[in-house]
Amino acid sequence: MLYFAYGSNMDWSQMRERCPTAQFVCVAKLKDHHLAFTRESQKRKCGVADVIQEEGRDVWGVVYQIDERDIGHLDLTEGFRPGRTENDYVREERHVFAEGDNKRPVLVSVYFAIKEDNPPKPNVQYKQLIVNGAKYWHLPDAYIQELERIEVMP
Repeated sequence: MLYFAYGSNMDWSQMRERCPTAQFVCVAKLKDHHLAFTRESQKRKCGVADVIQEEGRDVWGVVYQIDERDIGHLDLTEGFRPGRTENDYVREERHVFAEGDNKRPVLVSVYFAIKEDNPPKPNVQYKQLIVNGAKYWHLPDAYIQELERIEVMP
């Protein structure tokens, strides 16, 4: 499965721990979406990442190839159970654009949060996983600067 990570799974150490078979494919852009924090993680006790449709905005992230034997574990860490009516996230297919090139679409799986009312902001550690991942994979400087401006909980 090709998987588009836009939140803390951009952090290579975390991703390899969760999915040992993960292989980097490319950086990519999800068009007409923006990064938001629409759920509270019970494990992390802070707001966690989501992407929300918004014309003219883009979310950058990482495309990984995930072996079938790791998909179930990835679903579990993302709070998604196929066939269940109540999930934290849902997994859907979308096109992203490799290296931001509109002529290089890639069909990937993306996790979208089931939004909650009044979720908290991310904490410093969670934000740092996102920023570190963006820097590690050399996402565009302007996008990294945008990530660095994310407000965190006190």
